[in-house]
Amino acid sequence: MLPAPTSFDLLGIGSPIMDLTAPIPEAHLATVRGDKGGMVLVDATEMEALVTRLPATPALENGGSAANVTRAAARLGLRTTFLGKLGSDPTAAAYRDQAAAAGIDLSRYKTGQGLPNARCLALITPDAARTMRTDLGAAMTLSPAELSPADFAGVRHAHIEGYLVFNQALADAVLAGARASGATVSLDFASFEVINATRAWLFAQLRAGGLHIVFANEDEIRALYPEAGDDYAALARRLAAEAPGLIAVVKVGKDGAWIARGEELHRIAPVPADRVVDTNGAGDNFAGGFLYGYLHGWSLPACGSLAAAVGSECVRHSGPAIPPDRWPTLHAHAAKLAG
Repeated sequence: MLPAPTSFDLLGIGSPIMDLTAPIPEAHLATVRGDKGGMVLVDATEMEALVTRLPATPALENGGSAANVTRAAARLGLRTTFLGKLGSDPTAAAYRDQAAAAGIDLSRYKTGQGLPNARCLALITPDAARTMRTDLGAAMTLSPAELSPADFAGVRHAHIEGYLVFNQALADAVLAGARASGATVSLDFASFEVINATRAWLFAQLRAGGLHIVFANEDEIRALYPEAGDDYAALARRLAAEAPGLIAVVKVGKDGAWIARGEELHRIAPVPADRVVDTNGAGDNFAGGFLYGYLHGWSLPACGSLAAAVGSECVRHSGPAIPPDRWPTLHAHAAKLAG
């Protein structure tokens, strides 16, 4: 049963980042600090240098891992709100406008007066891989002292992006607030860099039993268990075994996903895309579809089926947002699964 009209189904928690999406030739990555395929934090000066060197003007779209999840869930029909800190510049105003247009409640955004909004540059190579460099701007100034029980009130489920874990005091406060509200909680690992930098904290949280769903992709699950190889079914089972009842969702790109909980193990077949423009946001859209099914009480295979369809639709388009005219098809698929 869905909640009372005054409730929210989903609270996304993370950095509200404006995405700058830029197709580049493979050779351009030689001018970019860090490895291909991951996310590296940069300051405002380095971000300006990266943007200046681009071969073409990037496209702008609301982004941020948890924000992408929240937008997909809102487009599917969940009542959503978001907790994160915007700047006070024109980029922040554009971000608010886009969030409102997607159906996301704006009441729980914080504002950093005099600060620029966060930006993420997604460099898309011809193989459709994404390499991200992020200036967190105002988003990085969100502090535990700014949070209150009201930020979590009336929420059924809280979804936290892994990038938040770089600030472990803030992540602790967010988890405490979400758990105190009675919400179920999901965490997306977000990047193998998150795993490498915060391994001990992540294992402590997993084993404490306060997480209900964890999302990981191939790179992230291998980083969590570096000695375990690439048997993703076994890795999903191992992650689920970290706590009783934990749902482990291991995404394996074009090969679909594995979902484990207790003795359950489900192979989620991929939904082939007739074209792949870029993979930016595909995992987040997958999670948004999964959470829609989860919050409607669906079986894990049904949740995975919708997730795969939403993620597949995302890669057909540039940037993390699925165009409005593509959602009716996804609504029809959701209705079929619900029936």
